[in-house]
Amino acid sequence: MTNIKDLAKMAGVSVTTVSRVLNNHPYVKEEKRQAVLKAIEESNYQQNINAVHLSKGKTFLVGVVLPVSDHPYFAALVTGIASESFKNQYNLVLIQTNYERNRELAALQMLKQKQIDGLIICSRNCDWATIEAYIPYGPIVLCEDPNGKNVSATFIDHYKSFMKALDYLYRKGHRKIGYCIGRRTGTNSKFREQAYRDFLKKYNLPFNPDYVFERCLYLEDGDRVIRSISQMSDPPSALLVTSDQVAAGIFTRARQENISIPDDLALVGFDNEPIAKMMNITTMEIPLVDVGRKLFLQAINESEITYQEIDVQLIERKTV
Repeated sequence: MTNIKDLAKMAGVSVTTVSRVLNNHPYVKEEKRQAVLKAIEESNYQQNINAVHLSKGKTFLVGVVLPVSDHPYFAALVTGIASESFKNQYNLVLIQTNYERNRELAALQMLKQKQIDGLIICSRNCDWATIEAYIPYGPIVLCEDPNGKNVSATFIDHYKSFMKALDYLYRKGHRKIGYCIGRRTGTNSKFREQAYRDFLKKYNLPFNPDYVFERCLYLEDGDRVIRSISQMSDPPSALLVTSDQVAAGIFTRARQENISIPDDLALVGFDNEPIAKMMNITTMEIPLVDVGRKLFLQAINESEITYQEIDVQLIERKTV
């Protein structure tokens, strides 16, 4: 395999000159540059990119941890991350965890072993003590409120946004409000659950565990929610749904079951995805693509820790 010394011998120049040509150094005589380029072409020389990165102290790779890749929420985040990585001439390493802790740990190990320059965790599974143990090895960026921890983050205040939506439904006259959620173990989910319980306490409303629907991530999960509601003797009059996809599934299945929306069941979704616009679903708008852009810029910024809270707006449509 041709190396830099071979190129120098073929071109009749020094190793330093070859190095300057390979790194696009401006101070090389055109005659010598052309000689080196000819040698590269004739020898089919391939630069060892790992060696280049090692010399620069960077891989120009950023890891992105996400639980699933086929959900619109995470797809929108990745769209923003990828857009900014392209502008900054970085590549991405996507690590899908399926919420398995060992896969998240493997991503953290990649940071420790300098296989990536930074790590974005879109939905965290490891505890804080684990995350903190890896902070010395490079930038770790979270998509949640870090509560003053020594990591950068761009995040939504899920407690505040959930409370805003619940208060809105209360002002609309609803007293039997339920909610749909992906999982109950995540940090953001815990903030939402706390907001829900505080909301019930605030208005002296009873807690009904049947009004809380878990594992709601995809369009088809709306079927299951409506099947459960149709069997209740005292169903909720409104649902706060943490995914517009699920809200759309609920909306579609409800029509098939002759459940009128919003007369029998009001809906508020989350994210303001295109499907919410098409189906006129009231939703909480989260600018996920912009969140993704900010996450990436934080991941390549090693000089300071920054926190950015993203505001959430309610987009009122016909489902309330």
